[in-house]
Amino acid sequence: MFRNKFIVIKFKKILFPLTILIFILFLLLFSNQNIQAAKLGLLLWANSVVPSLLPFFIATEVLMSTNIIEVLGNKLNKFMKPIFNVPGEGAFPFIMGIITGYPIGAKIVSNLKENGVLNNIESERLIAFTNNSGPLFILGTVGISLFKDSKTGLLLLITHILASLTVGFIFRWWKYKSSSISNKKKTTLDTSKISLSIASAIMKSINTILLIGGFIVLFSVIISILESSKIIYVLSLIINPILNIIHIPKSYSFGILSGIIEMTNGISTISAVTTKLISKNIIITAFLLGFGGISIAMQVYAIISKSNISIKPYIIGKLLQGILAAFYTFIFLNTFNFINLDL
Repeated sequence: MFRNKFIVIKFKKILFPLTILIFILFLLLFSNQNIQAAKLGLLLWANSVVPSLLPFFIATEVLMSTNIIEVLGNKLNKFMKPIFNVPGEGAFPFIMGIITGYPIGAKIVSNLKENGVLNNIESERLIAFTNNSGPLFILGTVGISLFKDSKTGLLLLITHILASLTVGFIFRWWKYKSSSISNKKKTTLDTSKISLSIASAIMKSINTILLIGGFIVLFSVIISILESSKIIYVLSLIINPILNIIHIPKSYSFGILSGIIEMTNGISTISAVTTKLISKNIIITAFLLGFGGISIAMQVYAIISKSNISIKPYIIGKLLQGILAAFYTFIFLNTFNFINLDL
């Protein structure tokens, strides 16, 4: 018994270094494909992520140094406390997370925790539902670009937000009987130090955007390796029996696996699956949008770890949000015929 336990502990110690060594080996074996994937990841980061997220990162960092959070907290506490069991200040990361998209919500929750506005438990409740996909991505990229239909984008946005709100309500009972004390600080922006505040916000935002860029490149390469080595196709065959149980054809398995690893790639693949029952594509896309993928989860973990916020409620919350978004989408598609595109 003791020997078996020792072997398990020893295996855990060597598992991570072994995984990295295998990753390096695959980098060498599929160097041409990996270089192209890294370039595409960098282009995605430079052309889409930096222009869309960096200004919001800077703006939110500057806002954190003003009293806007306190004002918002006083105004919205009567809504946030009874519904989500968090202070009114929690409305700020939720609103900004919905407006801007991943991973702004997590970044703001982390900042609020560091500033003593939120305690550990409140931060965990908020992190479960305030980090969401933005309307520009859902309406523009997913709806119009991928599905060629604005109604689909609008439907996915509505069910995405509904699922997020439902998760927030469910998580009001997260660690309900536990107590955690916050040390709220009043913040006011000294107008004589505005330039310093903006400079500090820019530096912090650049660090965060570089972190996100690193993850985008890394996961672009990981997906490239999984495709080049045919590992992802083998995994697709493994999950096919599970998908059959819930009546999902095997043609979706590759896209689902890709989306679980990296959301955008998976949604792109799912939207391209040819079928007369396009509602299945939309429902699966709703799940992937809600879940967010491992790539975004790793970005969030890197952002919140310095604030000592547990990643566990985030993972549970996003999985639940994905399931709820798919369920709500199914209900809408089967209730309102004018948004169902099945042939």
